[in-house]
This record gives sequence, structure tokens and C-alpha cells, in this order.
Amino acid sequence: MPTDNDRVLIVGAGQSGLAAAYAALEQGLRPVLLEASARAAGSWPHYYDSLTLFSPARYSSLPGLAFGGDDDRYPHRDEVVAYLERYAAALAGRGAEIRTGARVTEVTEAGGDGFAVRLAGGGKLTAPRLIAATGSFARPHRPALTGQDGFTGQILHAAGYRHPQQVAGRRVIVVGAGNSAVQIACELADHARVTLASRAPIRFLPQRPLGRDVHHWFRLTGFDRLPLRRAERPPSQPVLDHGRYRAALRSGRLERRAMFTRLDGDEVIWTGGDREHADVILLATGYRPALDWLARLGALTGDGRPRQRGGLSSTHRGLGFVGLEWQRTPASNSLRGVGADARHLLRKLAPAGVSAVSTHH
Repeated sequence: MPTDNDRVLIVGAGQSGLAAAYAALEQGLRPVLLEASARAAGSWPHYYDSLTLFSPARYSSLPGLAFGGDDDRYPHRDEVVAYLERYAAALAGRGAEIRTGARVTEVTEAGGDGFAVRLAGGGKLTAPRLIAATGSFARPHRPALTGQDGFTGQILHAAGYRHPQQVAGRRVIVVGAGNSAVQIACELADHARVTLASRAPIRFLPQRPLGRDVHHWFRLTGFDRLPLRRAERPPSQPVLDHGRYRAALRSGRLERRAMFTRLDGDEVIWTGGDREHADVILLATGYRPALDWLARLGALTGDGRPRQRGGLSSTHRGLGFVGLEWQRTPASNSLRGVGADARHLLRKLAPAGVSAVSTHH
């Protein structure tokens, strides 16, 4: 008969939470997923309209359910949403409990019960195991820009960007050097005058070297499973390119410049001192783990990062994390890699009946 010792609470029902639930079922546990939004698809419904995966469908599945369709296509955002909802339905059919509209506000220790999880509206759940799988979309990283308080234009993060019509016909500076920054800047170049501003030159990686997608070579060489040396800040990754992005830069349709030094009124001041009017600064500067609901537990650093190694909390037994960038491998926070991390975590998480033990005092 199931008991509360079999329960594992999973906060977040996006790709990471769903992968964790699958791994929990493999271990004979009863996963309860707590999802703040109205659907089990994580942040995917909120990304910009044109977003496509950087990996083909054949390399973009969670454990136990193939993506389906043409294996070589690069699925669109809405296809990913539909896939995740199919995956959630399959998990529910196997006994996973998925509660939508369940926003976690706080976690505390609960003695022999492990963790006490409080929900908006007053609900409370306890369990000996807790997995944080809330991702990072709710916490966009907005680096401080000198002069930003006096800037008369708009400062927009990629988290709030949906389509080019938002900034069409305006002078836009996209800040960033990653896949999303380049993809958004290239898309906007057909609708606005755009400069891509970054501290270092853009590093490109061919999407299809030797006629095969780069993820084929990642899988063949074992790169995606390569354990990583622990680092406080994940290293930057190159931009995957079929050739379109480099062609846009070479043709002048899209301009790239070294990062501006400051903002002044309605202008950006570039290195060297030249000034230029700007309507929009679009920050494609990434995200940070959204884990403020764990703050009272004492499981986070001063800047809100989890105290963990390989997904296991270093402060509380029974607490784990899934979906962190470069958590264990280069693929840790991707559809293609999060399943392996979830399985690794669930094999190591505290056994049934073991209370959470704080070691941070």
C-alpha cells in the first residue's frame, strides 16, 4: 500500500519536473507535481513566437516518449508545448499526480515529515523528498546598464519579447551573444534597424557539420554525457548556425558591435565615444534559477543560487534540483539531457522514511 514515505513533491511541471516525475515512477515513488500555471508545459508557452529548438526532434525527447513526426525537423515552440502536455497525460495515466494552479510560496523543515510545502491560498503538503524543477524563466537576468535610470527609451528583456511587431520600425539594440540573442536580432532585422551588442565576438558552431546535425556528433562522441567540472558560472556556449546568421552579419543586414559603455537620455554611447539614438534595448542576457520559495529553508546562496552538487542539495538530505544549466553535463537544462539528470538524482535522493536533515546551521 502506498504511504507518505513514497511521496516526492516536485515543484514545477515543465520539462524538468516531468522528467523528474518519470524517474520517480521508475524508483517506485509517488510523484506529486505542483505547477503554478494552468498547464503542464512549463515556460514553453511564454517564449517568443518564432522560437524553434536548436536540436532535431530525434534528440529532443524526454525518457519514455519519442517526440514523433519527422526526426530531422527542428520543432517549433508550440510543438514542444503539445509534446509536454502529451507527456504529462502519459505520466498521469501511470499514477503521477499533477496539480495545476498550485503555486508554491514557501518551504520549511517539517521534522519527521521532511519538508512542509505551502501553497498560495493556504494549502500545505509534506513529504520526505522535494525536487525543485521551476527552471529560470520567472527570473530574467537584467544586468545593470550605466545610465539606465535616465534612459528615455524602452528596456525590454527577451522574456517579454513575442514577435517583431512589438518593435517594428524602431532603432533596436539587442544585448547578448547566445542563441536567443542572435535568433531574435536576425528576426528583427527584417522589421527594424538592429545592432547586436556583446562584450565578446559571437562564437558560431555549424549546425550540420559533415552533413549531420551537431547533436548527432554530440551523441556519437559522448559529449552530451560528459561530466563537468563544478563551476560557479556556466561557460558561454556557441551559437548554432545553419549559415543564416553569419550571412546576415557579413551582408550588413545585421550589425554587431562591442558592448556600449552607457546610456544617456535617448542615446547609447559606444566604445570610442560616438553616440547614437536608440528606441529599444532588448536584453537577451539569460536567466537565473527561480527559487525564492526555498529562501527560508536556507538552501540557497546569498544571490539565490542553489547550494548543490550534481543536483543534490548540500544543505538538506532529501532535497534535489533538476534543470539547472550545466548541472552535470552540457545538456543538463535541455529536453535532450534533463531526463538523464533526473534519473541520476532520483537514484541518489534520500531513501523512503529518511527525514530532511539540515546541515547549514
